[in-house]
Amino acid sequence: MSDTPQHWAEHKERGNFWLMKLTAFGVKVLGRRLLAPVLYAIVLYFFVFGRKARRSIWHYQQHLADWSGQPALRPTPWRVFGQFMAFADALLDKLDVWNGRLKTQDIEIIDPALLREQMRAERGQMLVGAHLGNLEVCRALAELGEKITLNVLVHTRHAEHFNRLLGEAGATHVRLIQVSELNPGVMLQLSQRLENGEWLAIAGDRVPLHGARTAQVNFLGHPAPFPQGPWLLAGLLKCPVNLLFCLKHQGRYRVVIEPFAEAIEWRRSDREQVIAEWAARYAERLGHYCLEAPQQWFNFYPFWKTDDDASA
Repeated sequence: MSDTPQHWAEHKERGNFWLMKLTAFGVKVLGRRLLAPVLYAIVLYFFVFGRKARRSIWHYQQHLADWSGQPALRPTPWRVFGQFMAFADALLDKLDVWNGRLKTQDIEIIDPALLREQMRAERGQMLVGAHLGNLEVCRALAELGEKITLNVLVHTRHAEHFNRLLGEAGATHVRLIQVSELNPGVMLQLSQRLENGEWLAIAGDRVPLHGARTAQVNFLGHPAPFPQGPWLLAGLLKCPVNLLFCLKHQGRYRVVIEPFAEAIEWRRSDREQVIAEWAARYAERLGHYCLEAPQQWFNFYPFWKTDDDASA
């Protein structure tokens, strides 16, 4: 048996799919109130028995406290547990999204550059988000508010199953597209969707499974690998890039949309450097928003090279 550590996607993909099936079933049969104790119990189980996940969150909280100079953010067992429970709360909020209980008036949208006015333009753009807060809530922009088609680029092989479940839950303007590799067929498909006025969305803080290229950049004061994919895509598709974050404050979601890059361009000789520079800028903005919602970054796997060293 190999001792090689599993990539996050290998042990998360199947669990995500079945959790979504369970959640979709729970929405129809139980509702949020009755399903809440079940989800809290599941998350408590993973907190108790998930040593690697606890250790990863401990490192994140320590790095955030050191980087920001805020000792109050340093990890304790209770603060680490609080981040697990924030994840459970985010799952419950997804129920409201899928069940149509979340309305646009329940969301505060911060859009100083008026990017929402561009969502009905002839050509689409790209949104780069993160596993910070609850991007599922942004379905409200596509489904309830803007009525645009949002193509969410994912690495899971279960994209079609997820699409079927989303459709059963009432989502008609959100589509998941598997992008395991950027082959000509995928690029042509994405380019056509942009030309049709559709928008693309991708997370910028997850390294995909199949040996995709990464850029080693500073994140919260320590080097960490970030995927090159979003910035390569934007350069190849020649589309503007915007950042999208959805954070929960005092029980209400705040969606932040901000322009990031009008164009990403490189020459063959400096492509790696240009991509790394954009990844570093993204990591800096991600750190800024982590500080706004310090317990809402939901990456429960070793993110930094030093994550295997310490305790928790």
